[in-house]
Amino acid sequence: QVQLVESGGGLVQAGGSLRLSCAASGSIFSINGMGWYRQAPGKQRELVARIANGMTTNYADSVKGRFTISRDDAKDTVYLQMNRLKPEDTAVYYCNADLWDTRRNYDEYWGQGTQVTVSS
Repeated sequence: QVQLVESGGGLVQAGGSLRLSCAASGSIFSINGMGWYRQAPGKQRELVARIANGMTTNYADSVKGRFTISRDDAKDTVYLQMNRLKPEDTAVYYCNADLWDTRRNYDEYWGQGTQVTVSS
């Protein structure tokens, strides 16, 4: 009933910027938290940034000061502005949301992922 669709990934040179977007759609009643996670080959999926319903944010130490997460509740969309990208940022980035659907069920949802590749 709920889908998360990411966009904005791609190939960029080190030091460049990308903005990821994730739009939630479907039978959504209310979104609690939204966030971005990433997974590089051979590594565990890790939290990149998360933004709560009250707009409080959390960032991984590795991206703090370079990435900014934001959300537009009117559009049920979360963004990740990534600046000063480094090769170690290369990963598949996944959108995540915790929400209540219109049946009042609370669940966690994931997008399909978008590839971010930062070249040297």
